[in-house]
Amino acid sequence: MLKKLTPVFKISAAILLILVIIGVVWPEGLETATSNIQTFISNKLGWYYLIVVTLFVLVCLVFLITPVGRIKLGKPEEKPEFSRPTWIAMLFSAGMGIGLVFWGTAEPISHYATSSPTGETGTDQAIKDAMRFTYFHWGVHAWAIYGIVALVLAYFNFRKGKDIQISATLHPIIGKRADGVIGKVIDILAVIATVIGVATTLGFGAVQINGGLSFLYDIPVNIVVQFIIIAIVTVLFMISAWSGLGKGIKILSNANMILAGLLFIVTFIMGPTLFILNLFTNSIGSYLEYLPNMSFRIAPLSEETRQWINSWTIFYWAWWIAWSPFVGIFIARVSKGRSIREFVFTVLIVPSIIGFLWFATFGGTAISLEHNGIDTISTLAKEESLFGVFSNFPLGMVASILAIALISTFFITSADSGTFVLGSMTTDGKQDPSQSIKLTWGVLLAATALALLYTGGLQALQNTMIIAALPFSVIMLLMTVSFIKAIYKEGKELGIGRINHPKNKS
Repeated sequence: MLKKLTPVFKISAAILLILVIIGVVWPEGLETATSNIQTFISNKLGWYYLIVVTLFVLVCLVFLITPVGRIKLGKPEEKPEFSRPTWIAMLFSAGMGIGLVFWGTAEPISHYATSSPTGETGTDQAIKDAMRFTYFHWGVHAWAIYGIVALVLAYFNFRKGKDIQISATLHPIIGKRADGVIGKVIDILAVIATVIGVATTLGFGAVQINGGLSFLYDIPVNIVVQFIIIAIVTVLFMISAWSGLGKGIKILSNANMILAGLLFIVTFIMGPTLFILNLFTNSIGSYLEYLPNMSFRIAPLSEETRQWINSWTIFYWAWWIAWSPFVGIFIARVSKGRSIREFVFTVLIVPSIIGFLWFATFGGTAISLEHNGIDTISTLAKEESLFGVFSNFPLGMVASILAIALISTFFITSADSGTFVLGSMTTDGKQDPSQSIKLTWGVLLAATALALLYTGGLQALQNTMIIAALPFSVIMLLMTVSFIKAIYKEGKELGIGRINHPKNKS
């Protein structure tokens, strides 16, 4: 059995197992090391994260207007596998995970009342600043990171017939070395980034479930309870994984959307509906107005503001980068037959707008409660803020229980989908990795999340995320260069953009 395992699986699993062991045996040492590395990266390379992520946005936008945007992610005659509404729902569900539930209330209320990006808290201006920066963190920049990875993978897989692996996308710039040692190193880095990204999300989920149980039933918030939560959810996810994509994961994915929809409708109706709609509309305008400034905001003359940027913006960009192999592979697989232009527009714009409405609803309700003196949501721990909002509603207990159920199902589907993607990434791109491979990754994901929580809680999760994302950001740049080289070469061969060759358009 061991001989059948690929080098990518063996090496990446061994590295992560060592990380887990160090986290259990020497938690203080791991916390200190990750904290020091994270501080160095944030302070010395924060400018790099801002520039590289904005570059991904600009590259995506170029393909909205360039003639090669007409090229299909697939053969010229191929039709999309899914209808447009189904495709959009899948895109949204890919990015609409535990993170959106965890931060939907916590981030806007934090920016408004606790630590403002502009230094003002508790004012009318603070409300506007809180929402535009929340939109910034969850808008087109986030989806451009996902989109660029998905676009490159879909193009090389469906258009060029390559395996859906990160290394396979680099043939145009490194040639046969993509199939050798260099390619294996690239795939290992992608696997490690993916594990850290998914494990961080699972850690957030465990903490928020613990926070909800604490708020409702006074259950203590500690690593023991979080261990029990992760253990129970891991067993449930293994049952889901064992039943296959057609059964467990499909049922839970549908349950996710139903529960998310119910929570949204309840909050929208029970909350300050008119304020939510006005805030949503005004914040979009503010977001678009300040987008260039926020994209490059590094605050070289203010240490306090710089620390805020490190804690929020740099963390988010690292999180999206670490998640991008996982989400990118998923989006790529459901986007066959779409044109590059349609793909870029839909992936960047539609989920962003849905996310904006989500934050205006949950974050706007929390801010309204605090701004009008009804409740002080900001005094609660981040993981309890959502439940604090629900406590002001009729049948708030029912809404809180639904929220815990939603987080749990997101937890299970994230782990299940993550292990499927990791299994494919570590078995030379197989579409049906074995159950043993998937379950091995499931255990490693749970163990990594627990080790990071044990080491230093949410801060350790954030530190490790920023570290893991750095090498993969370089790989993303290489993927982008490789894609641009390949797509414009094909465009030239097809005569796309030449007035004299209309028949050669794809």
